[in-house]
Amino acid sequence: MTVESEAMSFSGRMHGRDQEFARVSGLVERACRGRGAALVITAEPGMGRTTLLERTRTDPVNVGTVGIRGIEAESELSLAGLKRLLSGLPGEGGDHCAVVDRLLGPGAAPPANTAVLGGTVRRLLAESGPLLCWIDDAHLVDRASLEVLAFAARRLSTTSVLMVFTTARGVGSDSAVSGLLTGIPDLELSGLDDEAATRVLRDRVAHGVSEEPAEDLLDLACGNPLALVELATSLTLEQAAGLSPVPNVLPRDGRYRGLVRRCFLRLRGQARLWAVMVASEERLDTDTVSRAIAESGQDPESWEEAVESGLVVVDGKTAESPNEPVRSSVWAESSLAQRRQVHDLLATVLQREQDETRWTWHRAAASGEPPDSYAGELAEVANAARRREDYAISSEAFRRSAVLTPHRELRAERLLAAGHDSWLTGRARRSRALIREAHPLAASPELRGTVGLLRGSIELHDGIPERASRNLVEAADELDGTNRAATVTALMLAGEASYVAGDYPRYFTIAQRAAALRRPDDSVPVRLMLDHFAGMAATFRGGHREAAQALRRVVRLAEVVRDPASMIWASQAAFTLGDPRRSRELAIRALSTARGRGMVALVPWTLVCLALSELLLDRYSSATANAREGLRVARATGQHNFVIDHFAILALLAALRGDGEVALPYLREVADDAETRGLGRPAALGSWASACLDLTDGRPADAVDRFRLVASGNGHVNLAIRGLAAPHYVEAAARCGQRTRAARVLKSFDDWVGTTGSAARLALSHRCHALLAGSGADTDEHFHMAMRLHRRSDTRLELAKTELYYGEWLRRHREPRNSRRFFADAAKIFQQYEADHWLERTRTQLRVAGEAPRPASTAAVDVLTPQQAQISRLVARGATNREIAAELFISRRTVDHHLRNVFSKLGVRSRVELAGLVR
Repeated sequence: MTVESEAMSFSGRMHGRDQEFARVSGLVERACRGRGAALVITAEPGMGRTTLLERTRTDPVNVGTVGIRGIEAESELSLAGLKRLLSGLPGEGGDHCAVVDRLLGPGAAPPANTAVLGGTVRRLLAESGPLLCWIDDAHLVDRASLEVLAFAARRLSTTSVLMVFTTARGVGSDSAVSGLLTGIPDLELSGLDDEAATRVLRDRVAHGVSEEPAEDLLDLACGNPLALVELATSLTLEQAAGLSPVPNVLPRDGRYRGLVRRCFLRLRGQARLWAVMVASEERLDTDTVSRAIAESGQDPESWEEAVESGLVVVDGKTAESPNEPVRSSVWAESSLAQRRQVHDLLATVLQREQDETRWTWHRAAASGEPPDSYAGELAEVANAARRREDYAISSEAFRRSAVLTPHRELRAERLLAAGHDSWLTGRARRSRALIREAHPLAASPELRGTVGLLRGSIELHDGIPERASRNLVEAADELDGTNRAATVTALMLAGEASYVAGDYPRYFTIAQRAAALRRPDDSVPVRLMLDHFAGMAATFRGGHREAAQALRRVVRLAEVVRDPASMIWASQAAFTLGDPRRSRELAIRALSTARGRGMVALVPWTLVCLALSELLLDRYSSATANAREGLRVARATGQHNFVIDHFAILALLAALRGDGEVALPYLREVADDAETRGLGRPAALGSWASACLDLTDGRPADAVDRFRLVASGNGHVNLAIRGLAAPHYVEAAARCGQRTRAARVLKSFDDWVGTTGSAARLALSHRCHALLAGSGADTDEHFHMAMRLHRRSDTRLELAKTELYYGEWLRRHREPRNSRRFFADAAKIFQQYEADHWLERTRTQLRVAGEAPRPASTAAVDVLTPQQAQISRLVARGATNREIAAELFISRRTVDHHLRNVFSKLGVRSRVELAGLVR
């Protein structure tokens, strides 16, 4: 039933649209069951709306199809589109069109007959069901047809028809179309993510494309499938292999650039100039635009014309091109005269004191003079911005200075400075692009080493740690003898990469090399790094006394440093020394410094340290909030490895509370990427969390297996995490009769804890000894010592677990009355921590011991945890679960879970009753 002349090409491959395809397919299936619907698929040009539609049409579902594609040449012919559509229906297409003519009558014209025609079209479509009716490029269909079809589309719920419209937004689109389709659900296609975009590239480049040129192409295409395809097919073998630069603009003869060109040329002269002006920068503030319009003496309506074309987007106080493919295409299509005019105008209206970088840049471009002097000016602007720690400005000034610098080595130096400062501000992708540009220009060992140091740093946070470690060691080789501090930094980060990967043999090798660099006159930051390296290496080898001396020096040196990275190393040292309070203080100081100095890239790393220290302090709410914040910032700054770290921490926090429902989705997020990237730390944290869930669910043998393996993504046992998890390992082994193995693990834990003096960890040690003790007196003594130490360290959740275990031991030894006191105290703490599994287990023990648990207070403020209270207040304000999840950065499933617990605690049955209690 498809109109063949309107058939659309479909390659058979569609990447990155699984969710969108599932939604459309679901609507098709519902229509087959007599629950019809309509949908509008909107997207910028090239985003694949036609491909998605064609994929739906060719899916093997028992449904007929009929449809049309809009034709610009017929967009002014009233009802031309409708008649083409009806002619494709089964039966006599001419008869269907004749029905339309009879309904209109002589001289009649829509929209007066829209309702009558729409009802008739609905009936004709319903008679042909089950049916997929599609209108591709609806923005090119004549208005009268679109009004009738939209009328019918809004009334399909009792039919077996799905009507799908696709329409363009942005460049070259007609904003009036969206008004005609009001009331029909929409599906907006956004750009492909990097993984899907890379698959599109590799599908289209038969000889393959290497990693670095692929990343440049992803930056240019901004996830647009058509742009990706056209760039891929234009590549030479040398460009695909990374041996020559890839294009920085889409092919001139391509469909995407052709669309932009037609839209650009349709603009009047001054409107065209405004499009070029906006394309000359990433963005302009609207005050600058207003001054430019006033300076030019042109009618402001020309600016509105540029905006309406879609080549310019205004968002609040900024104006910019809609995306990089459009921006670069507009600039490429502009004439030299237009560019000179834009530079002249911006050099006049930009205010030097507020935007010296761009003012100097446009002055240089407009002058026609040799660029050297302006390059030096921009470098001075960059250095001044660095001194005041404004890294966003320094990065841009260094980049523009490099463009104007003819000397290769100096240009490389400025590009690397731009890349470094870009990285600090959280723009990892921009930094990588600048490093790639600098790489072939860097001839000296110091510059080559700086390239490797920057590359390795970014790879550590958003790549393969094993590869990052290799890159950083190679960078240290280049830097050795030219820049001592940078050499030590490169080795330190190489060691961190090996630790994250769980590759301890390599860690020890790098630590030995770093130790050989020590000098008596080392600066404080260098001494701090070398002491940290030595202390952690000794810890991983089991030399805890030797380690403690070095790590205490690190903590002392942190008092006089002001760079966030040194504070992070010191926080790790304090954590290893068993001083989570000091670790937390240093992490907070590092976080405050990083944010205050604009070093956004360091924030996710700092929040890993902060969340882990708070976990050991039993500050679960704060640790969870910080891990979520770390997750948000890591995503925003393109540091995917820290995204996985924070998922693992969130999983562990939930697992230690016995909350599998919350922990399991986080563990699924960790599993695939941790293995693929070789991320040992989050993989081991995930194993620890999974083992805790096994233990919670009464599967100690499974927990022992997981604890024994606590391995990294590359197969090495993660010594650091296994040490932290030892108390839970001992508990699991004790519960399934493996006392010899448990005692061996406990001895190693005691060796570590004995050198730290940590009350929190000593408490866990005594609890483990109580679980393994052979006599009643020893057990009793160890439990009481553990509880005293828990109280001293204020680790209340662990105190509650110890009280529960002690109560269980007392009840088994025929002291039920004595046990009830410990069960009751534990229940109060578990309730405060929202540890529902542990709470239920404790209440069960209370019942077995002969006493029902005390009823909870009915006052919301008495029984709700901070998280539950926050969710309840949002419910009272009328927020939906989806809105609550977005605001608190948690899943809807987690919100559902918390609300069920709130309803149970407060004895309410509806959101209305809840709102009445918490208002």
